[in-house]
Amino acid sequence: MSTLYVLEAANLFCGDHDPKNSKHLTLQELKLPTLEADYQDHMPGGSKVGIEIEVGIKKLEPTFKLVGFDPELLTQFGLGSRIKHIYTAYGEVRDRRTGASIELRAVMEARLGKIESDAFKRGDLMTTDFALHEVTHYEVYFNNQEKWFWDFWSNTLRINGADEGQTTNTILRIPRAATAER
Repeated sequence: MSTLYVLEAANLFCGDHDPKNSKHLTLQELKLPTLEADYQDHMPGGSKVGIEIEVGIKKLEPTFKLVGFDPELLTQFGLGSRIKHIYTAYGEVRDRRTGASIELRAVMEARLGKIESDAFKRGDLMTTDFALHEVTHYEVYFNNQEKWFWDFWSNTLRINGADEGQTTNTILRIPRAATAER
């Protein structure tokens, strides 16, 4: 049966789940990474028509916007902070047919790569845009069911529980790493 799912509320934890890392009071926008295939053009020497060949998935680039200034988050940026952090987004999704609330959860391991504040203007709320870079781990759960799981270090990509790279990893003798399961 068809339904309509609408994201009604969101929160983001920047780092662990310490309450001071919750951005529920300042989060204005949250954009999960775009999932986009990467294609290369191919013009065969004996063909009159070229084609595109899928060669992978483009890098993941999540972003978010907070109201005001966040001095704690500022410390996660920079060359002195070379470690990656875990960023966990939670969303309340409403099933418009049944009225049920469903949890959406996305977990990202990345470095804080961009901080861009608006110009201050008296009487207006200043906001700050943030971008995560060097994403090496991403997982999405809908109603506590894994929908998308990717880990760079173990070369693991699961979509709806199916391991998309299992055959490749077996042929290339890539071991299952402990980091693939969080």
